[in-house]
Amino acid sequence: MENSQDNIQEMYGRARAAFAQVEFWPQERVDLMVQAVGWELQKKEVREKLGRMAVEESGIGVIEDKVNKIRNKTLGTLLDQKGVKTCGLVEENKALGIRKYAKPIGVIANVVPCTNPESTICCLGLSSLKTRNAMIVTPHPRTQGSSYETVQHIRKALERVGAPVDLMQCIKQTSHAKTSELMANCDFAVATGGAALVKVVYAAGKPAQTVGAGNVVAIVDDNVNLSETAHKIMLSKTANNSASCSSENAVAIHEKVYDEMIKALEAEGGYLCSMEEREKLRTYMWPDGSHLNRDIVAKPAVFIAENAGIEVPDSTKFLMAIGEKPGPEDRFSGEKISPVLTVWKWNNFNEMLDRLRKILKFSGEGHSVSIHTEDDDKRVKLALHANVGRVVCSMPHSYANSGGWNSGLPTTDTLGGGSWAGNITSENVNWSHFLNYTLLAIPKEEYVPSDDELFGEYLTIYGNE
Repeated sequence: MENSQDNIQEMYGRARAAFAQVEFWPQERVDLMVQAVGWELQKKEVREKLGRMAVEESGIGVIEDKVNKIRNKTLGTLLDQKGVKTCGLVEENKALGIRKYAKPIGVIANVVPCTNPESTICCLGLSSLKTRNAMIVTPHPRTQGSSYETVQHIRKALERVGAPVDLMQCIKQTSHAKTSELMANCDFAVATGGAALVKVVYAAGKPAQTVGAGNVVAIVDDNVNLSETAHKIMLSKTANNSASCSSENAVAIHEKVYDEMIKALEAEGGYLCSMEEREKLRTYMWPDGSHLNRDIVAKPAVFIAENAGIEVPDSTKFLMAIGEKPGPEDRFSGEKISPVLTVWKWNNFNEMLDRLRKILKFSGEGHSVSIHTEDDDKRVKLALHANVGRVVCSMPHSYANSGGWNSGLPTTDTLGGGSWAGNITSENVNWSHFLNYTLLAIPKEEYVPSDDELFGEYLTIYGNE
C-alpha cells in the first residue's frame, strides 16, 4: 500500500487480484467481512480521530457533528444492508421461468469530497464490499489525510477476518491527473460533487454514478406547530455548519404565519438581516458577483457575519436574508453551503411551486425539497411537480434526506439528481447501484395473448378498423 508515487496501474492490478479472490464468495462470508469493517469504523476512538482530522484539514464543519455522522452513516448503511442478498441467486419468478443472479462490477473508483471525506468512504466502502467489489479512493486535495486514514481502518478490519486488504485502497497524494487516470482505468466510477465534477467523470468514458448540487427549499405551511418546525430547521441547518448538500438553503413561509415563524426561527438562534446587512452579506459571500467565497463554506454564522461587517449576537446560529427573485439575479436563491438561510413568503401553493421550479432550475434541480405541512394533498402535489429525487416531510432535512433513524430513505452520502442534474439515477446511491445481474431463462408454458386482452378498451371505443 505504501507507494509514494501512487502508481494507478499497480493499484488497479492489486485491486483486480483482490476482487478475483472474493468474486465468488458466499453471502455469509461477505456479510462477516462487512460487519468487521462496520465495527471498526463505528468505534469511538476511530470516529473521533477521523472527525478531528477532517475538520483540521479542511477547516470545514464541526468535529462533534462529524464524529456522530460517521457512526450514524455506518450503522445506517449496515441496517439497510441487513439480510439483503447480493451473492448468487437473489430472485426467482417460477411462473416466468426466470432466475436472477447478482454479479459484482469489479474495481470502483470513488471520488470523495472535502465536505465528507470520511463518511462518504464509510457508506460507499460498505456498499462496495457488500457487493464483492474492490474500491480505490481518490481524496479531495484538502482532505487527503482523513480519507487515507479512513481507508487504513477499513484495511485493518479486512485483514482481521482474512479478506484481501487490497479490496480497499486510497491514493495518498492526490491530483486531478491521478483522479482522471484512476477513473479511466477502473471498471466503474462514483463521484460525490457538483456539476463540474460530473463532466470530468463522464469524460473518463466509464459507467458512473454522479450527483448534483443541493439547494433545498423548506416550505412551511400555515397548519404546523411553528416552534417545533423552527427547531427542526435549526437542527438541520446548523448540523456540521451546513456542510451537507441536504441542509436547507431557504425557507418559504406561508404569509399567514410569516411573522410568527420568523420569531420562532429567531428564538432558535436565527438572525434576520436588514436589507443593508443583506447587501454586505451578499458582497462578502459572492465577491465577484457569481462565485461563492470558499472561505465561508461550512463556517460558523458569527464568523461569516463578522467578516461581512455585520454585528450579530454571539448566540447566533444561522443568518437569514430575504429572497428577492429566483435565479442568477439573486444569488441568495442558490446553494450556499453555509449557515445562511434565504427567506421567502408565499400565499398560493401553485405560485410557490412555480417559484420553486425557477429556484431549482437555477440551482439544485434533481436533488431534494422539504415541506412542513399536515396537508397530504400538498405533499403529493409537491412530489408530482418538483423535479427532485426526494421530498422530505416534516423532518430535519439533513438528518432524513440521506437516511436517518426516523426516515425510511436509504443511508448514503451520495445523492443522485437524475437526468435533471446529468446523473444516471435520482436515487440515494448505495449497494443496489454496484451490481450487475444475469437472468437465467428456462422454458415456460407458451402463452399468446388475444387482441381483446391487449387492445380491449381501444377496440370497444373505436372498433377494429
